[in-house]
Amino acid sequence: MKKKGHTPITRVKNPEPDDNDPDWVIWAAWADRITFEDIEKKTGKTESEVIKIMRRSIKPASFRLWRKRVNQKSIKHRKKFEYSRKQITSKIKKNDYL
Repeated sequence: MKKKGHTPITRVKNPEPDDNDPDWVIWAAWADRITFEDIEKKTGKTESEVIKIMRRSIKPASFRLWRKRVNQKSIKHRKKFEYSRKQITSKIKKNDYL
């Protein structure tokens, strides 16, 4: 018999740590939706400081993978992200009229 009013707990692979936890910077650096500007606003750490933290905290192969990923994705920097969104929306608008 099913229990009424029970909400299942959603488990994620990498849950967000507390903001005060030092691991939050590492978690945020891996997260695609959190920009370096957001990390700086929340923790006061600049992009170069985040890179140093990542270099010290994760394995060398993981660090290389992360750097490659950050350099290829335009969403870790707010300006690049906004520029890429403008390009996408302009392409969508052009295709709507064809």
